[in-house]
Order: sequence, then structure tokens, then C-alpha cells
Amino acid sequence: MGSRREMERWIEEGRIEVNGKRASLGDRVDDRARILIDGKPLERAPAEETRCILYHKPTGEVCSRKDPQGRRTVFERLPKLKSGRWISIGRLDFNTSGLLLFTTDGELANTLMHPSSNIEREYMVRVMGEVREDMLKAMLEGVMLEDGVARFADIQDGGGDGINHWYYVVLMEGRNREVRRLWESQGLTVSRLKRVRYGDVFIPSKVKQGQWTELSPKEIKGLYRLAALPQKQVKRSTIKEKETMERQFGKRKSPVPSPGKSRHRAGQKSRR
Repeated sequence: MGSRREMERWIEEGRIEVNGKRASLGDRVDDRARILIDGKPLERAPAEETRCILYHKPTGEVCSRKDPQGRRTVFERLPKLKSGRWISIGRLDFNTSGLLLFTTDGELANTLMHPSSNIEREYMVRVMGEVREDMLKAMLEGVMLEDGVARFADIQDGGGDGINHWYYVVLMEGRNREVRRLWESQGLTVSRLKRVRYGDVFIPSKVKQGQWTELSPKEIKGLYRLAALPQKQVKRSTIKEKETMERQFGKRKSPVPSPGKSRHRAGQKSRR
């Protein structure tokens, strides 16, 4: 229905009712709750079915449904749903590109985003400056940032020449700008940042920036396994959506050449 801040405003303005009472910030609801918006019942997506897609986010897009500054949002290029809505599993900031997952299952999204989920997120990062071994060691052991200690679970060399060098790094959480802040703590500058993996899901080479694709049944099963939730029935895309999805793969070219392949693969243990 809108961004989190917008929904908070609606609650404060008294536009939301839960079980016949005016809602307050912090109220809890369950599947049996009767929710009204401006006096009209809230329609929900069928809980028995799920859809999951992968979107290759370009830089210059925001992860909100609406942006006060009029910037493009990640939701604009996604396939339209007749019922329910797409929920992003985590976020990427304005200047970060790469893998972003969406689902129609709110329970799955919320569970995977919870800090206790402990899910690997892998990024390809281009760093400007001289990177020494003691800096890499510090970021693996832990660095105190303004919101607590942060560390990479793994760092792998991705190659490069001159002042720019590529690395593959793994995080076990999704704090705001955490990858950039860890490198900045060592006096280094991140000039490019792209997420290439979430859990066991890798961004396919055929999916270029601004394109989306359906997750395979195996990948969806893996997400529910990570969340420790029973898997719901998968609702497949329509024929029109499949045609749109295939058509986009035949037209676009990759705007970013990859400096090399990640050394991580699904099921491989990261160096702790």
C-alpha cells in the first residue's frame, strides 16, 4: 500500500483500524485480524501460494514503493500482480547494484530478513587504494562501527590493476551500507558494489541490469529451508509474463563486465 513511513503516517492519522479499534504504532496483528483502511477491508494475497523472483537492480533505483524525490523504484519493472503484492527480501542502497529477491509471501520475507536468520550475502566490490593484509585481517576479525562490531565472514581476491582492485566479500547480516562502511573504516573507498549471491541463490549471467526472472523450484525450496518454514505451493508466471521475461533476455547487453567469477558456490562453507 505504500512505504513504511507512509503507513506510519496513515496510522498516526487514524486511517487504520484493527478489529474495530483505531490502530496505534506498535500494535501486533495475526492472520485472523480484521484490518480496515479508510473504512474499507484490506485485501490480502492467498496465503497458500507463493511466487519468488530475482531482479537485477541497477544503480540509481531505490527500494521503496514510492520515492518523494521522484527517483525510479525497483518495483516499476516487476511483473504486475492481479492479487497481492511483491515484497522485497532485504534492500540495496541507491548506489548498489545486483541481486534483489522478491516474494508474495510476507512470512517468508520477514523471516529471511530477521537478524537471527544468519544468511550469507556475497558482494563483488571494487576498492580504490592500497589494500594491505592487516586491513583484510581487521575486517575479518571485526571492526567497531557506529552501530556495533561488524566483520566479513570471508574475503577473496577478485583481481584488478592499478588503484582499483576487485574483491568478493561475504556478510552474514544486512545492516545499512555495511560493506562500504567496513572498507571505509580502513581508509579505503568503494567505487563499485554489486550483490551476487543471497544464501544459495546466485545472480544468473543472462539476467542483466533492470531485468527479472522467476526462481527455480529448487531455489524457492532452498529459501523456505533457510527460513525453516514449510514451503507453500508455487504459483507460476503467466504465459504473457514468460514471454516478457524471455523477450528481455534477447535484447539487452550487460553494462558491467565481470572481473572474474566468484570462488563461492552454493553449499560451500565460507572461511570464518
